[in-house]
Amino acid sequence: MTRPIIVTCGEPAGIGPELAPRLLDAGVPFVWLGDPRHLQGGTDWTEIETLDTLPDQGLAVLRHDFAAPAMPGRIDPANAAGVIDVIERAVSLVMDGQASGICTMPINKKALKDGAGFGFPGHTEFLAHLAGNATVAMMLASTTVDPPCRVVPATIHIAISDVPDALTPDALESAIRVTHDALIRDFGISAPRLAVAGLNPHAGEGGAMGVEEVDWINALLDRLRDEGMRISGPLPADTMFHAPARARYDAAICAYHDQALIPVKTLDFAGGVNVTLGLPFIRTSPDHGTALDIAGKGIADPDSAIAALRMAWQLAQSRGRGA
Repeated sequence: MTRPIIVTCGEPAGIGPELAPRLLDAGVPFVWLGDPRHLQGGTDWTEIETLDTLPDQGLAVLRHDFAAPAMPGRIDPANAAGVIDVIERAVSLVMDGQASGICTMPINKKALKDGAGFGFPGHTEFLAHLAGNATVAMMLASTTVDPPCRVVPATIHIAISDVPDALTPDALESAIRVTHDALIRDFGISAPRLAVAGLNPHAGEGGAMGVEEVDWINALLDRLRDEGMRISGPLPADTMFHAPARARYDAAICAYHDQALIPVKTLDFAGGVNVTLGLPFIRTSPDHGTALDIAGKGIADPDSAIAALRMAWQLAQSRGRGA
């Protein structure tokens, strides 16, 4: 039996529902989990009761009724609980072995907080909670550039002024270990090569531009190298992302959000994929938001969503979850 990927509907007022039928171009088995009322008119869809059999054509829909219809570009707080319920249902299905992974369409975190008291910063933290408080990391991975650009920020959605305090030895070590293990398990890289960016310009230049590298980052990386990990760094972030540099590592661990995401979004804006590392199941997501300003206009670019769905299927094969 082929176990499909579950594509969650995301924010009903965003571009997720209109992208759903275009994901058929990915060429991998998937089902769309959401309220079919939210799909664009004219969408060819078939409701399914179980994940065992998919239709020969059109969009397979696992129905999940919401409180209200959806109007593109206009968030309805009544639908917030439905968005959360869909994520929980998708996790339950994949944890039960009925699906091989999850590809999540974008959510609007403020809408979920305002409409349903959502208590998590985003998808990643909520999925970690549903997986039993798993230790996770966020990877952004390119799909159209060679050598690939894979980045993992050790700190994520916090102010720059908070980064030096948040970038603790434990936080950086956790990001390195989760990335190392995921590259082996999910990406099939038997001996991963990791590059770790310094926090400061020029990686501190021996303490002249910052002391974190001298005070503790060097020692941490030395200890992990002594364990057998192939780690270079701490490296100046401004010289890590041109093609010859990327050829020397399989993933880069960065100190903070923009240090990691600016390179991958510059190199592969339409083909970037968000992968949650460290979960007991596969989860990917397109590297864009709900795009409320263009929702319903038929101009949303499906490339990142297609890339995310394809990567979810590929990673599931690496774990032996696809069939």
